[in-house]
Amino acid sequence: METTEKEIKALLAKLPQLKAEIQKVIVGQDAILDELLVAFLAGGHCLLEGVPGLAKTLIVKTMAQALHLDFRRIQFTPDLMPTDIVGTEILEEDHVTGKRFFKFNKGPLFANIILADEINRTPPKTQSALLEAMQEFEVTYGGQTYPLDKPFFILATQNPIEQAGTYPLPEAQLDRFLLLIKIGYPTEQEEIEVLNRTTGTKKAAVAAVITAEEILKCQGLVRQVTISDDLVKYVSSFIRATRPDTTPINYIKEWVRWGAGPRAGQALILTAKARALLKGRYSVLMEDLHAMAYPVLRHRILLNFKAEAENITADNVTAELIKEIVRETGLK
Repeated sequence: METTEKEIKALLAKLPQLKAEIQKVIVGQDAILDELLVAFLAGGHCLLEGVPGLAKTLIVKTMAQALHLDFRRIQFTPDLMPTDIVGTEILEEDHVTGKRFFKFNKGPLFANIILADEINRTPPKTQSALLEAMQEFEVTYGGQTYPLDKPFFILATQNPIEQAGTYPLPEAQLDRFLLLIKIGYPTEQEEIEVLNRTTGTKKAAVAAVITAEEILKCQGLVRQVTISDDLVKYVSSFIRATRPDTTPINYIKEWVRWGAGPRAGQALILTAKARALLKGRYSVLMEDLHAMAYPVLRHRILLNFKAEAENITADNVTAELIKEIVRETGLK
């Protein structure tokens, strides 16, 4: 059944309401919330990175409350096994016939929103159990495939400063995350407000403002947002320029070990469409591409030792690349 213009406007009106509900609990972090909402609209997973105490877990939990979706939190630890998140078969007995049989007992992965807390604290074997779920939206156990409910989002957190006892995510799994969102310290005024809010007796109540069906409709609308051929060519040039073996740009050859793959271009266009819709537009502008380039490429550009020694980050490379490609193409 086709969505009418009136229904579309009603759906889009719920997006600012959703953000407002989250901001009842979360102080500041405006850009972070926008990027998370973009990921939800685009139907992708997010990796949140920041030092302890910056409300990474609270942001995800609050967002889950504002969405009328099933939520599960998985605390990743070194002893966590794949079956702890996917599920396992248990032996049951039919009380009528007395026959015994195995029944698959679904794990916490069978929910709409999964908070994978401190994902880099669990070994690669358990991390890899998420790969099929993230890409195919299904899990396989004992030769049987079980589909996951949609919408399905994995929001993972990791601490970038504690390296002892952690297992860095492999590149193949990092690429499955639509966005890598970095969470920084609040401003002085925001920190004062945080202290006031969290040390008193009042507790904000977060209301659910959007349903699973409405989220799926919004995801369908994102795909209908238009993007010009010139901007698609710009995205292609932009992504190809990150690859040191084919790019003519000297600092890419100097700093980058591996560039972004085609999935980065898909992610950039899709998130730019979602951002345009979030801003109330039905076509992508260059500003959408430039805004989303940072969280899209942050985990897809792998730097070499020379770049790390000079404190060059993927964001630095992206910023320089934007200037270079704009200068070459004349598009702004």
